[in-house]
Amino acid sequence: MHKYENISAPVIKRLPRYYRFLGELMDNGITRISSKELSAKMGLTASQIRQDLNCFGGFGQQGYGYSVEGLYNEIGHILGLDHSYRTILIGAGNLGKAVATHMSFEKRGFKLVGIFDNDKSKVGSVIRDIAVTDLDDLEDFCKDNAADVAIFCVPKYAVASIADRLYKLGIRNFWNFSHYDLSVRYDDIIVENVHLNDSLMILCYKISDAHDEPENDQRNNKS
Repeated sequence: MHKYENISAPVIKRLPRYYRFLGELMDNGITRISSKELSAKMGLTASQIRQDLNCFGGFGQQGYGYSVEGLYNEIGHILGLDHSYRTILIGAGNLGKAVATHMSFEKRGFKLVGIFDNDKSKVGSVIRDIAVTDLDDLEDFCKDNAADVAIFCVPKYAVASIADRLYKLGIRNFWNFSHYDLSVRYDDIIVENVHLNDSLMILCYKISDAHDEPENDQRNNKS
């Protein structure tokens, strides 16, 4: 039984945002904040914030508000950021290199321990103080360096065969930047899919929608 299995997905998805805003408040020297003040900064209602936090027991006191550092630490604990899940990254191309270089793995509950690629020209190069290992050596590496999580930064066509190898090695947790649907292939894994193209298209929709409104209004006025 999962500890927070009855918590809705939208609430879980808001937790990293709370964590980020609280971290910024701490950096600005703010030690205490009310749900109303937090709502003004985050664009949520105070009621929504209280409801979200009450899902995990509630952390404030009426008339006293929330301890910024205390709430920050509690949400970090709920998110599991005090773990250090051993992580390998598959694909040392432009995307993989950017993910390996710019993500704060250690602050987000993970420890990057290996990077793999099948391009011999990339093998041996160093990214984030980690030498890129030949993908052919994946099994040997994982036998000596047990991994909890795999990150896919490879083309869609390459995922299935690599995923099968990782699955046989006991890896069941994936951060997936490919467009391959891992959840269809396996029903006992945890996967977080990152579709950058989807996000870009949503931005395009929002811009188009905002820009189309005046034109639609003009057409309606003429009819």
